[in-house]
Amino acid sequence: MLDWKTRTADVRDSVDDSVDNVRSYLGGGWLGRSLLVLLVIYLLSTLVVGWYWSQEPELFSVQQRAQLAAEKTQRPLVNGYTTVETLKQVAQTLLDKPGGYLSNDLAPPGLWLDNMPSWEYGVLVQVRDLSRALRKDFARSQSQSTEDPDLAKAEPRFNFDNKSWALPASESEYREGIKLLERYQARLADPSQPNAQFFSRADNLNNWLGDTATRLGSLSQRLSASVGQVRLNMDQKEAGAGEDVVLVGEGTYETPWMQIDNVFYEARGQAWALSHLLRAIEVDFADVLAKKNATVSVRQIIRELEAAQETLWSPMILNGSGYGLLANHSLVMANYISRANAAIIDLRTLLSQG
Repeated sequence: MLDWKTRTADVRDSVDDSVDNVRSYLGGGWLGRSLLVLLVIYLLSTLVVGWYWSQEPELFSVQQRAQLAAEKTQRPLVNGYTTVETLKQVAQTLLDKPGGYLSNDLAPPGLWLDNMPSWEYGVLVQVRDLSRALRKDFARSQSQSTEDPDLAKAEPRFNFDNKSWALPASESEYREGIKLLERYQARLADPSQPNAQFFSRADNLNNWLGDTATRLGSLSQRLSASVGQVRLNMDQKEAGAGEDVVLVGEGTYETPWMQIDNVFYEARGQAWALSHLLRAIEVDFADVLAKKNATVSVRQIIRELEAAQETLWSPMILNGSGYGLLANHSLVMANYISRANAAIIDLRTLLSQG
């Protein structure tokens, strides 16, 4: 018994000696406390900076920005100028908003943020779609005509990997794409260079709206899956003539819990970008929309998309059930996106038949 007590006392003395040695090595504990204080200050500062960087950019006036840009460069506001300028401004916002472009950050606080990178990706999707429409439709008189050289280079720039940190960085590629849009815009506004064109036709607009409707339809499904959905398997191949009938299976589709806020903010980003692009389309395609009695339809789509930008007062994305006690922000967003998508489908009908 005494031997056990002796060994316990020896262990206690050894531990005390070790603690005293560590304290003496750290200067009586001051160095350790200083490091702890610095760590706490760093974490608090990154928390504040991260909160500031997570603020979504405000809506801006499309026509006012285009007017100011034209006055600054002393160019006329020709047809197509507003659309190209708005596309530039939307892409520029990704790079120049508070915190800059965050999707490829490797250090805190950008590394810890996921809502704003999802928002950036949503905006980038719409930038890519319109840059492709400019190259494929808006800047060409017909399918057999030659594509614009600057737009042919700009589209691949915006389709570059959105998470590349270096060699090259995503930001450098996107800035180069903006410069190429600027070159096309300069030629478009210069009457001495007739090789840059912008054709505001109903079929061109209809093609781009088709891509937009597909994007919004997919977003609506992903948002609604936040509470889980039992859906028919739409991807299953149906039986053809003379083949046995295959029953279409059902499946439960539910967004993973960690991805719910990412899908929500991606939808916010797409709605933010698309609302600006449609306002520019309303300016440059004003004659076409008026002839088809479709101006009101465009404004209704913009209204739905801007309603999706209302301030989110909750500190987190709530995911209550459809008729539960808590709100479900994804379902609310899905409602706005679905209504905008339905309005786009009606608008396409007007453009093709009205």
